[in-house]
Amino acid sequence: RIDGNYDDSVRIADQTAQENGYFTVSDTSYEGYTKVPKDVMQGYTVMVDESLIQMNDIPTHIFLQGGVGGMAAAVVSFFHEIYGADAPKFIIVEPKNADCLLQSARESTPTIVHGDLETIMAGLSCGEVSLLAWDILKNTVSSFLTIDDSSVGTTMKLLAQNNTPIVAGESSVAGMVGFISANKDD
Repeated sequence: RIDGNYDDSVRIADQTAQENGYFTVSDTSYEGYTKVPKDVMQGYTVMVDESLIQMNDIPTHIFLQGGVGGMAAAVVSFFHEIYGADAPKFIIVEPKNADCLLQSARESTPTIVHGDLETIMAGLSCGEVSLLAWDILKNTVSSFLTIDDSSVGTTMKLLAQNNTPIVAGESSVAGMVGFISANKDD
């Protein structure tokens, strides 16, 4: 545990690894650290492939949680590699106070979000975009959406009440929260 946010913990973990000869495995990339995150992102594509096998149609829109962008970039690149110009429209969903991808899109460059990044979606409490992810997202995603914490618990309960309950954590429901919110807004 550290006194700081996710981005601070990544830096401390990297520093500790270097000092002790450890090996860092992370999906966020930064200057000088891209090989491992690229492998991690490639691993995310397994879930995309498994999902496509189970679907009868190609989705028209895909809502993805943001964070540093690693998972989202993996999903986006997988679809673009297979479907090219026919790939679905992607919407990146982030907490309102940890929206480094949205701010990077607005500025057209990786942008650090400062301040209180606290959110119930702890896995998305990121202020710095992964450079590797940004290289993919900047050219493939044009829609970004921010959400607040208030609807996260409600969405988790909604998913758990299905005939086949879906147990999903706070960070993993962000895309669903974004989808529900978008459907309520003409």
